[in-house]
Amino acid sequence: MSQEYSTGDTNGTNGCPVMHNGNGSVEEPAHMPAAKREWWPSSLDIEILDQNVQNVGPWNGEFDYSDAFKQLDFGALKEDLHEVMTTSKDWWPADYGHYGPLFIRMAWHSAGTYRTTDGRGGGAGGRQRLAPLNSWPDNANLDKARRLLWPVKQKYGRKISWADLMLLAGNVAMESMGFETFGFGGGRPDDYKPDGSIDWGPEDEMETWDRFDENDELEGNLGATVMGLIYVNPEGPEGKPDPEWSAQRIRKSFGRMAMNDRETAALIAGGHTFGKVHGAADSEEYVAAEPEAAPIEQQGLGWKSEYGSGKGADTITSGIEGPWTDEPTQWDQGYLDLLLDNEWEVHEGPGGAWQWRPTSDELKGIAPDAHDSSATVDPMMLTTDIALKRDPDYREIIEDFQENPDGFQDAFARAWFKLLHRDMGPKERYLGPEVPEEDLIWQDPVPDVDHELIGDEEIAELKEAILDTDLSVSRLVKTAWASASTYRDSDKRGGANGARIRLKPHRTWEANEPYELSRTLNVFEDIQEDFNDGRDDDVRVSLADLIVLGGAAAIEQAAADAGHDVTVPFHPGRTDATQKQTDVEAFEWLEPKADGFRNYLADDPGRDGTPEEFLVDKADLLNLSPAEMTVLVGGMRVLDATHEQADGHGVFTDRPETLTNDYFKNLLSMDYEWEPVSKAKQVFEVQDRDTGEIEWTATRVDLIFGSNSRLRTLAEVYGADDGEEKFVQDFVDAWSKVMTLDRFDLEAK
Repeated sequence: MSQEYSTGDTNGTNGCPVMHNGNGSVEEPAHMPAAKREWWPSSLDIEILDQNVQNVGPWNGEFDYSDAFKQLDFGALKEDLHEVMTTSKDWWPADYGHYGPLFIRMAWHSAGTYRTTDGRGGGAGGRQRLAPLNSWPDNANLDKARRLLWPVKQKYGRKISWADLMLLAGNVAMESMGFETFGFGGGRPDDYKPDGSIDWGPEDEMETWDRFDENDELEGNLGATVMGLIYVNPEGPEGKPDPEWSAQRIRKSFGRMAMNDRETAALIAGGHTFGKVHGAADSEEYVAAEPEAAPIEQQGLGWKSEYGSGKGADTITSGIEGPWTDEPTQWDQGYLDLLLDNEWEVHEGPGGAWQWRPTSDELKGIAPDAHDSSATVDPMMLTTDIALKRDPDYREIIEDFQENPDGFQDAFARAWFKLLHRDMGPKERYLGPEVPEEDLIWQDPVPDVDHELIGDEEIAELKEAILDTDLSVSRLVKTAWASASTYRDSDKRGGANGARIRLKPHRTWEANEPYELSRTLNVFEDIQEDFNDGRDDDVRVSLADLIVLGGAAAIEQAAADAGHDVTVPFHPGRTDATQKQTDVEAFEWLEPKADGFRNYLADDPGRDGTPEEFLVDKADLLNLSPAEMTVLVGGMRVLDATHEQADGHGVFTDRPETLTNDYFKNLLSMDYEWEPVSKAKQVFEVQDRDTGEIEWTATRVDLIFGSNSRLRTLAEVYGADDGEEKFVQDFVDAWSKVMTLDRFDLEAK
């Protein structure tokens, strides 16, 4: 896992805000106004949705990164990267004269934040440049790696993002040391603000681990086992050198990164073939603040060390010291041979951290010193390395790797490629000359279009056929939503393309009302068969397109019933994936355990939070703004597109399946008052103030649009007497956006 972390504290510079005078000197601490959430911490935070519409970077809408990337001289860029990593700088000397292992660690720790639970994290955005990642203990001294890359970034400018550059540097590093990579795909634009939607953990201190339940399972969507680390503590769980326990933690953490045992073992063994770890002395004694807490004159660099020279042989990063192999800048079988063919004992290294040394004197001094060509050192192993040897399943895998070097090379190449690209979505988003032709199941492939697409005449014909069935407006809308709203903008997975709603595991999800879904799909399949078989040309319609078209037809009908003539945009071109093209286990993470748009909440959502918080999280994964979230909830309610479990909660209208603004009018009306039906305050009765009669029922998701001050301002726009027309148009726009979130093919047109 090419993992290092620092145990240095922040020297207290993260304290109270201070005022500065004109020459930059520090004055006495001054009182600063508290943020809104400090005054009212229980207020629903919807600011994470602002990042979906706000442009905080320097680029306007005219800049297209994919176009800029296509102008890149990719070969020249790789040559420049190779020159950088083989040219040692005095201000941060290269181990063994080669920065390759440092760049591998940088790439690994950029991409390795990905977790399949919610698709967040990963190398996209180049977020390692930003807090908190830039100051995580596990990323100690990676600030130097990025500074080493700055001349390359400066030279190519907008043609290569930091996100792509950091990962490509890891690839080039491996190739420069004799490894054949699987390929590389660019196309990751840079972020200029941290992703506020990511929950990194409940702890308020680094290197703590208050994130496990009584069964030692990670809670919520978390992927790492320790605050501030990428995966697991290399010394062992909770700082204890216990290889067996470490193996358990590795399996859980890497599993949340979508890696199976073979991929996990390949990544650890392959990554630890290169480089060394750094623990020349005790970090707590010698290492100062991380970048975000460092003095201004350090210009964004952190972890300044007062031990010796503070660099080179005196470097302190993880507190663990030494190389894994006798050839740290060469791809070979050295790691596997040393680990499996020798015995290892635990001890405290020079940095005061737990590490493992060989018991045999024959291995003494077999490795080169990183900075003195005349000296030699002993190899070492981490507790996480010994875990591979002690765990029976991992051991079987690495023994196979030892016996089959080509298999090891291939397994590591594929696992590394997956690590770097897991958050990019389908292969069609990849850019550059090194994109592999092979389709990989974790890329969620769909077939290419092999027929003529339906046009306006056929679309009108199919809409009529759909509306002539016994499928209700509500059912059509729910089915289209269930298909498209699986999309996650975090890792670009899910969506309507592929029609996976008819396949395992989607068709069995409780949120999709499996019985009614099955009946609806049968009707769609009949329409599809009649249409396709009845043609004497090459025009065909996929089930994926038909499902989305059904939602559009239903909304147009519902709008017409309310007196509004609208056309819901529709873009054909979706295809139908097969079960073999569907990674069932990986797709299980996409199952909606909470969907406020449908007023659905599973008995066990799998994480802590309120229904309204789950709604905001879902809206963020759909890349929605606060206004889009608001109008979609209101529209789904009046269309009666709530889950059967909700039993009509939130349908504030006497005209269900009609696209009116009744939801907002009745929500905001002072003719009604709201009373919880129990102390839990999950369901509420809407009572007429004069008669006391119960008009409707509602959930917290409904009431939040009248309770939260920001959401109420939006609800008031749509609930005004002149607000219905805008409501209808905004609903259609937001609906169309959700239906096309996964249509990356349209972006290229």
